[in-house]
Amino acid sequence: MTDSTDDYNFQLRRARQEGKNPKSCDEVFERLITEGTHPDDLYNEVTHQSVEIVLTAHPTQVNRRTLQYKHSKIAALLQQHDRPDLTAEERDTVLQDLVREITALWQTDELRRERPTPIDEARGGLHVVEQSLWAAVPAFLRRLSAALKKHTGRELPLNATPIKFGSWMGGDRDGNPNVTAKTTHHVVALSRWMAADLYLREVDVLRFELSMSNCSDTVWQMATEIMEDNRAREDTQDAAAQKLHMFTHPKDSEASKLPDGMVLGTRPGAADESVALTSEASVQVPHELPGQDPEGGSEVNFAVDEDSSSAAATPRGDLSTSFSEQVSLDGQPHSPHAQVPALGSQVAADGTPAAMRWIPGEGSGAEGQSGVGLGGSWQDLQALRQQSTRHNALQMNTAASARLAEVEPPSGAERRRFMSRTTTEALKEARQHQRKGAHPYRVVLGEVRRKLMNTRSRMEEMLQGNLDGIIAAEGSDEWYASEEELAQPLLAVYWSLWECGGGTIADGRLLDLIRRVYSFGMSLLKLDLRQESTRHAETLDAITTYLGYGSYKAWDEDTKCEWITRELETRRPLIPLNMPMTDEVREVLDTFRVAARLGTSSLAAYVISMSRAASDVLAVELLQKEARLMVAAETGKVPDHTNSLRVVPLFETLDDLDASGEVMARLFNNRWYRAHLRSVHDNHQEVMLGYSDSGKDAGRLAANWALYRAQGSLVRISKSCGVKLNLFHGRGGTVGRGGGPTYLAIQSQAPGSVEGMFRITEQGEMVQAKFGIPVVAANQLEIYTTAVLLASMKPPSNPREEAWVANMDALGDLSCNAYRSIVFEHPHFISYFTAATPESELGNLNIGSRPARRKTGASVHNLRAIPWIFAWTQTRLILPSWLGVGDALNQLIRDGKKSELQKMYEEWPFFAATIDLIEMILAKADMRISGLYDDVLVDDAQGKKLGSELRQKFTDTVRAICEVTGHSRLLETNPSLRCLIEMRNPYIDPINILQVEILRRARADPRNPRLREALLITINGCGHNYQWPDQGTGWDVAAMNDGNPEYRGSCGVCYEIKCESSSVRDGYGENIDRNGVCKDTSKSVIVKITDTCPCNYPNNYFSNKRWCCGDMDHFDMSVWAFQKLTDMKWGVIPIQYQRVDCSKQPDNKAYLNYDQMFPGEFPPKWQAGDRDIDWYKFFPKGGYMNSHAGDGSYMVSTDDFLRKIGRSGGGGGGSSAQYGKK
Repeated sequence: MTDSTDDYNFQLRRARQEGKNPKSCDEVFERLITEGTHPDDLYNEVTHQSVEIVLTAHPTQVNRRTLQYKHSKIAALLQQHDRPDLTAEERDTVLQDLVREITALWQTDELRRERPTPIDEARGGLHVVEQSLWAAVPAFLRRLSAALKKHTGRELPLNATPIKFGSWMGGDRDGNPNVTAKTTHHVVALSRWMAADLYLREVDVLRFELSMSNCSDTVWQMATEIMEDNRAREDTQDAAAQKLHMFTHPKDSEASKLPDGMVLGTRPGAADESVALTSEASVQVPHELPGQDPEGGSEVNFAVDEDSSSAAATPRGDLSTSFSEQVSLDGQPHSPHAQVPALGSQVAADGTPAAMRWIPGEGSGAEGQSGVGLGGSWQDLQALRQQSTRHNALQMNTAASARLAEVEPPSGAERRRFMSRTTTEALKEARQHQRKGAHPYRVVLGEVRRKLMNTRSRMEEMLQGNLDGIIAAEGSDEWYASEEELAQPLLAVYWSLWECGGGTIADGRLLDLIRRVYSFGMSLLKLDLRQESTRHAETLDAITTYLGYGSYKAWDEDTKCEWITRELETRRPLIPLNMPMTDEVREVLDTFRVAARLGTSSLAAYVISMSRAASDVLAVELLQKEARLMVAAETGKVPDHTNSLRVVPLFETLDDLDASGEVMARLFNNRWYRAHLRSVHDNHQEVMLGYSDSGKDAGRLAANWALYRAQGSLVRISKSCGVKLNLFHGRGGTVGRGGGPTYLAIQSQAPGSVEGMFRITEQGEMVQAKFGIPVVAANQLEIYTTAVLLASMKPPSNPREEAWVANMDALGDLSCNAYRSIVFEHPHFISYFTAATPESELGNLNIGSRPARRKTGASVHNLRAIPWIFAWTQTRLILPSWLGVGDALNQLIRDGKKSELQKMYEEWPFFAATIDLIEMILAKADMRISGLYDDVLVDDAQGKKLGSELRQKFTDTVRAICEVTGHSRLLETNPSLRCLIEMRNPYIDPINILQVEILRRARADPRNPRLREALLITINGCGHNYQWPDQGTGWDVAAMNDGNPEYRGSCGVCYEIKCESSSVRDGYGENIDRNGVCKDTSKSVIVKITDTCPCNYPNNYFSNKRWCCGDMDHFDMSVWAFQKLTDMKWGVIPIQYQRVDCSKQPDNKAYLNYDQMFPGEFPPKWQAGDRDIDWYKFFPKGGYMNSHAGDGSYMVSTDDFLRKIGRSGGGGGGSSAQYGKK
């Protein structure tokens, strides 16, 4: 818990840190403008940029979702506790909440007792949206819009979506038999249900906030038409049950329960709105009581005659005289359908409607008008309406809605004019749009609410399997099928507010909602489908065999492509309805039928894993066509061949990456495919590159170079064919699966491969790490945006010398051969891998719905990339991320190319990024721990020999990396990361030691449930937070005060400390006798500086104000280090110290005396409980204490620790350094 919560808290603090962030929109835009980019070019690039983050459920997130939420909540409470403006009572309340959350966390089972289903994984993705992204996206877009306005003078258009999200959860069926057509259908309905529910919550709050009666003619007409429809509806239905309420009825405002039991009513963290980055206030919207008239006003009486008696005489809801009695802007009655200027002619050059462009000095004439209202555009929209039904008359044409959305929010001049109006001008403008006694916005939003509730109900029917009834209702206007339908009334309300002087209101919650609508749509997370290419080939083979055409799988590539092309060009169906088929073939066809029914409004792409030929893509296109014909026959409709998912080939292995350019060239030259690409997909082609499997196939260095070459080849071929290319990067969380820092990864892509479009997967544990907290998620979205912008406008350079390419070719070949010679060719590797790692035991860890192996059999080929990496991570060898690298680099160094490699590292971003990531992994690995696994778990001599050889290869790789980088040690130029890794390792070391022993016992007694459970807990511990970024602390550590002359740059530095038997003057000026308190003045302890003495620590005000603010040179030592020198009760001691290398061992080392620390018992009962563990075996005297020691190692004073274990004592937990260096 400590490590995870520290990580969340660390990310929150880093996200909120003051000062300039070089990756922020503001800083990057300023840099581009300074370097000569024209503001218009910058604006166009940003507003047309497309970044899509696809969330996947790959099984590396070992923590339960419940625990993730609790960690996030604790981190949020810690942030709240840091606020300096809290009263004592408020701070005490926060501390009590912290205690409750931690207690609940300790009492929560940390293991999943059942393997999650694909639907469970999909719920996890929706949980991230609700918990974090729902608040983070509008916050990020506000930040982006503000930076655009500052540097270009123009704000972000209302419908701009520089960031969107997708999902594989429930759609990725590659090797996962648990994902079926029914699963996909269920997950889509679940996602659309939640989208409607989230929008419904926002609309409920907006309906209460928008209580004003002034509105534009557009909104007025919408409201009157809605009320007429409501009256017609009430005439045929029970009026009491169907009446349109202006407020949420209590039964409607209860926490919504997601179908299948997932409760989502209150967004997790909603109570901490300052942390959640949401605009919602903590004050709850009041609910309407039965029979109550909200605010005492009528939501349905639209009589606007100023004669109050006349208005009172008009029955509520009676609109018989509404139109004839409306008052025009000049005070004369007029018809609401009077002719007004069209919107199309009222848009200025900068995109702002002319109606909104108030000009200083104008608009104050005799008529008192400030220009034609935006509502006048309604007449233009009237001509664009659909005319089939009365309800359709309320729907704006999509093109008209798009024109409203594409314009920018009002400019700065318009805002200044609004803010500088006199009271007389403001009142005059308000009277022009006054609708006394009416609540038109509530009526319009009430209709939005009704349709959202219908949409939600429709999804519930889908979840119950009533697909036929749903299809029969297609075309109804009683629910929302697309984001444009939902955006239309919201946009009308937005511009009406601006027209009527409520611009500041429009730019609040309503603007956030509009931007959410365009970012998330009605599907929240559009789903990708993924299946392996061989499944499609088997399906076509079954069809051709049944029809007597022969075996499709036996045909050559030319024959396959020609036959598929002919079939695509025909209009007749291919598959007979009564064709017999296997369950596997039926499932493939059922998937395509569900895709044809759901269409592009819910699904995004069809990804083909293990793509190797053009026929793999054409086969999917043919199966899509057949499915559309089947669905059209079932529904009695004409097949819509434009409603086709884009087909995305995924190239994964080394050979497939090398052949990717040739495959796509053949596709682009296919007559049918090229025409299809132009007519259906706007000449865009998406190609996915697999980082995980390519690394497993060839090693990380060879895979990186193959990916780089493939990108360059695809870019050249696409440009030569006139096709717009969008690369989809299938990156994992770890470096072995292509992971690493986002900014570095995007900036090191091949030149020309990022041109305003970028699609990437975020897998497993990284989803929660990057997007689990709103403020952190908003920063991540900003990093993605600016990184893609720079890669597009300032792409990295090509290799400057041809020799560099030749060197990389050689490195790729050498590293691949070295990697494969071990992984695929060594006769003892599989047995060593099975014995030395917990790979076989990972299957018992319920962390994903997908099997760990594609096929049965003891082969690395059959093992998925994720458990392959995860198993090596457990042992701290992390073999796949570096194996082969040292062999290749050392060979080129021996060939005299060291200087060339160093120049490549200094001047080529791709090579530098690759080396830096490998260097980071080497720093995280630990050969001591790896050797322990071999010593205890590997029995045969050949396996032990192989393990020893691999550790020697590791040493050779470290040396080679340091020679290329010029570093004397790993991460020499990144001391903060090195410090974080070294602080974290002591937490993981005891867990690894425990895991080794438990593995030994569990393999001897495989049916022992207690051992199995203990093993799974250690796998959780070793796997958790081992990804990027890392955070943690250790045992023999200390905090340095800022008064020490070596304070700057001290993080990660080590000091040797001895106890001095003498007196010392403490921070309060008191002389304290410490003669005779040292255990042994000749013995010393080495501590590492992992923190700073805090100047502002509220709960210890006097001590820190007098010790930690530059006026008292001392070390705050951990209790474990302090106890080696003296007893805890002394609290403060004089010391001698000197700076030393961290690898140094003291000549006379001080040890802990366990008997003195815990008399009569070790470990204490409050810590170990009844666990059957031989603690002495794992923690002998002189070694680390125990896995609980972390509680006393991070800014914990002696007094804090003594209170924890229920003993008396005192002291500041520090050691006063009065004697300087020895």
